[in-house]
Amino acid sequence: MRPYEILFILKPDLEEEATTAAIDRFANLIQQNQGSVEQISRWGKRRLAYEIAGYREGYYTLILFQGEPATAKELDRVMLLTDEVLRHIIVRRDAA
Repeated sequence: MRPYEILFILKPDLEEEATTAAIDRFANLIQQNQGSVEQISRWGKRRLAYEIAGYREGYYTLILFQGEPATAKELDRVMLLTDEVLRHIIVRRDAA
């Protein structure tokens, strides 16, 4: 398994329950695809550098996980289809 991290920005107007549900859904998706979640860091609402889809701020979350390339590919596919996600990036971390 390889170490990855995903940083994603959710819409800021989501209710707390919807935000938590979205984060839990992505963590469960990692586990369902033979991955393991190491850490979830909720950074909270922050101002965006530029406007995205009419929003000036977003809810940032960072997830550190272990998985196969197929796990990261499936997570990327689901993120693109999820309306609550404004932006996301998946990066492979150094093994050290």
